[in-house]
Amino acid sequence: MLFAYVPRGSSLERVVVPEGEVVPSGTIWIDLLSPTLEEDKAVEKAVAISVPTREEMAEIEPSSRLYIENGVRYMTAALICNADTDRAALTAVTFIIGNNRLVTVRYDEPRPFAIVSSRLTRVCSPNANGESVMIDLLDAIIDRSADVLERIGSEVDAVSRRIFERRGAKDDPRQSYQNILRAIGRKGDLTSKIRESLVSIGRLVIFLANEAEGLKFERDQRSLVRSMARDVTSLTDHATFLANKITFLLDATLGMVSLEQNNVIKIFSVVAVALLPPTMIASIYGMNFKHMPELDWTFGYPFALLLMIASAILPYLFFRWKNWL
Repeated sequence: MLFAYVPRGSSLERVVVPEGEVVPSGTIWIDLLSPTLEEDKAVEKAVAISVPTREEMAEIEPSSRLYIENGVRYMTAALICNADTDRAALTAVTFIIGNNRLVTVRYDEPRPFAIVSSRLTRVCSPNANGESVMIDLLDAIIDRSADVLERIGSEVDAVSRRIFERRGAKDDPRQSYQNILRAIGRKGDLTSKIRESLVSIGRLVIFLANEAEGLKFERDQRSLVRSMARDVTSLTDHATFLANKITFLLDATLGMVSLEQNNVIKIFSVVAVALLPPTMIASIYGMNFKHMPELDWTFGYPFALLLMIASAILPYLFFRWKNWL
């Protein structure tokens, strides 16, 4: 889809451009969401730029993500999407700045785009242009990353309490540890995605700061870009801290599982040692008596079979009741 944002007084009007139609004149932000070939051509004709393909956006070399072509700045970053679900993923988004216009190319819907779109359609600066819209987008993206990291931090703290405050817990320890390991895995995966996203955003912000003079940023815009670069660095450090904490919790959980297993093995060992002497005595002497009344008992053999079955089943049921198996 192709969305065009056209200034209308103190706000931007969001216009859906049907396939095959011309981009409205005066548009300062063109947002391409999963564009078709015809929509790419319409934007290239309207803005005189080359829209990168999805394969080109996925390239990881910095030279392929941050470059200048014919005076137009191309910047691609990996943004987190679906961070509030179990299907969090990274998606490549390209920002193209040229002639005071911003073109964004994306194949998913990161939340900052909806936030900025809603805000600008309500109110925006009368001097809004492509550069200012991009700064608003980057600011929202960094804020979103901070919110996700804050939520991960609180959830990691909750997992930590589950690990180290389980005394007297009545739930099945096997299920509890399985759930904890799943939670740790999800948080670790999300944290690694956030770190990767922040690294790409940091490169983009540095590139944008270096191009501030060429883009004729105002003084407050340059200050804001520098502030965003510091924020990204701080968030990256925090993500690294969370990743280390998650690794510690994983090691602690595996240590707890090992302790539980050692306790069970210890019980089995004690029971085996306790029953070994009677077993040895019975094996040596039990069948060597001259007078054994049970030999003349009609139900002696079935009774012995039932006794052997019971001696195998009762310990099994007892261990299951104690959650040792």
